[in-house]
Amino acid sequence: MTAESSATSVPSAGASYASAGVDIEAGDRAVELMKEWVRKTRRPEVLGGLGGFAGLFDASALKRYERPLLASATDGVGTKVDLARRMGVYDTIGHDLVGMVVDDIVVCGAEPLFMTDYICVGKVHPERVAAIVKGIAEGCVLAGCALIGGETAEHPGLLGEDDFDVAGAGTGVVEADRLLGPDRIRTGDAVIAMASSGLHSNGYSLVRHVLFDRAGMTLDQRVEEFGRTLGEELLEPTKIYSLDCLALLRAAEVHGFSHVTGGGLAANLARVIPDGLHAIVDRSTWTPGPVFDLVGRAGQVERLELEKTLNMGVGMIAVVPEESAEVALTLLADRGVDAWVAGEITERGEHTTGAALVGEYAN
Repeated sequence: MTAESSATSVPSAGASYASAGVDIEAGDRAVELMKEWVRKTRRPEVLGGLGGFAGLFDASALKRYERPLLASATDGVGTKVDLARRMGVYDTIGHDLVGMVVDDIVVCGAEPLFMTDYICVGKVHPERVAAIVKGIAEGCVLAGCALIGGETAEHPGLLGEDDFDVAGAGTGVVEADRLLGPDRIRTGDAVIAMASSGLHSNGYSLVRHVLFDRAGMTLDQRVEEFGRTLGEELLEPTKIYSLDCLALLRAAEVHGFSHVTGGGLAANLARVIPDGLHAIVDRSTWTPGPVFDLVGRAGQVERLELEKTLNMGVGMIAVVPEESAEVALTLLADRGVDAWVAGEITERGEHTTGAALVGEYAN
């Protein structure tokens, strides 16, 4: 090829961000569409509006604390986003994101104050991005925190046009002398389980492999045990417990919380049990929902594997003095939270670990 012919093969039009696959105008439209949902999460301490380089929160509100400790957490929702994409349902995945972040924060006794989000897409579809933010904002309302900022990033060439992922970070505050941790747990404390709404946002790589790859099920397949389609069950949003936990802290003595996420109930509960003590949780006090049984049967998954991957029907644990258990159960019931005494704290034996499940699940 001659130099002349090589030169004439170069496009005459100059390159642009749009020609590279990034649509700034679509991003601007997405911001306009999401503004009304973000406004619904506003707290009195929030300054400014959406569109600034940083979200602002008036820290003078913390002056009422003697020694305020800030608590921070960040998370995503894993491969559950793939199911949302395949079903074309984008306004529930944000609930999952908020739940995964704020309920980690509340475990130490902190009140979630605000969140920021990060949405990464292959191509900005404004209505789709706005639907995702709508879900995040609705989750923030349920958690009592503000959504003060975020970022939507378009990654053409790295993600397919319909692919996306979400992540978020949150900040909360707790009075130093109200901080919850293993040092508060005592022998004889009651272990109170709070029911999950389903799978929440953990273990979906196993769930997808078992139900789709091995069992050949489809998202639009109706499952009688669920009373709805498989896809609808799998997209059930994560329950958000933060306001319930904060109400419990105000009404009764609480020694600890444990958010049941990746690793399952025993492993997450063990994280808040001090050396020398042991948490015993009795499986016979509850029946896991049918989705857990389906995953186990369809994949011939051993119970131990299920229990270290999925929440098995328990999304949050509260550890309270035995004499506070009845007050705690009454308050949670009044708030619409299905809860029960599932176990107790004992002295750790020679061969015991931080937490263990015993017995058989109720039928």
